[in-house]
Amino acid sequence: MLAIFLKTLPFFAVIGVGYWAGRTRFFSEEATGYLTKFVFYFALSAMLFRFAANISLAEVLDWHLVGAYLWGTAVVYGIASAVAFLRRLDVATTAIEAQCAVIGNVGFLGVPMLALLLGEAAIGPVMLVLAVDLIVFSSLIVILITGSREGHLRLSILKTVGMGLLKNPMIVAITAGLVWSALEIPIPGPLNEFLAILGGAATPGALFAIGASLATKSAERAEVALWLSFCKLVLHPAFVAIGALMLFPVDTYSAGVIISAAALPVAGNVYMLAQHYNVAPHRASAAILFSTLLSIASISLIIGWLTTL
Repeated sequence: MLAIFLKTLPFFAVIGVGYWAGRTRFFSEEATGYLTKFVFYFALSAMLFRFAANISLAEVLDWHLVGAYLWGTAVVYGIASAVAFLRRLDVATTAIEAQCAVIGNVGFLGVPMLALLLGEAAIGPVMLVLAVDLIVFSSLIVILITGSREGHLRLSILKTVGMGLLKNPMIVAITAGLVWSALEIPIPGPLNEFLAILGGAATPGALFAIGASLATKSAERAEVALWLSFCKLVLHPAFVAIGALMLFPVDTYSAGVIISAAALPVAGNVYMLAQHYNVAPHRASAAILFSTLLSIASISLIIGWLTTL
């Protein structure tokens, strides 16, 4: 357990440096926004494309794995939604809370950290988790919030969702990489080096950006944030574990990867959605802050337990 903690510590140390830079205003909020854009549109996209181009679709696409992760995520999404409705929250706020309960920082934190801790074989399952989060649950929150405000669902909502997916650089990078792999085109040396250099900036850049963005997060509504952090860091990996180890025939290694991915803290894009739709942004902000701090210990415990299986 200590060995895993020591391996994860440098990742959180970079997040800490970013937090210090943002907190002291050495790195302004505008600078953090531009760094996030660089990582999201360039560095992380290069990394994902390179990873995807070097594995086959057959290696990545495992419907049992998708089913296990989707089942566990849907159960926790339902629990968070039920608790929100019992507190008489509206549909839009419920959707934000449910999103906090299940959407982890897979792109910025999960891809680089799990590839290092669990080996490059973890990349395929992690990309599946990322695809499910983006395609299913990022679409669902837009449908729920927009539909609740308008009182009905229009075809234009589905068009908005579809265009959002097509414009998401992570989806584009993974899809383009898998197509390249399927065509069995070797990546030319200079292009591979270019992708390696640009993609190499994804890990430190993403971690620093996470920390700098946390510096602007508030700790309001602590009791709600702690409940959502519990959902994300404990319930989510627990139910994904039930799906992967009991309900679906998934190999132990792949099960460990998706359980680890489920244990990641709340993703920053949940706050961006909450802010965009002006629905409980402080609640999402606090959930990101608390879950990230608590995950320093929880991720080490979960990955340490999984490595003993």
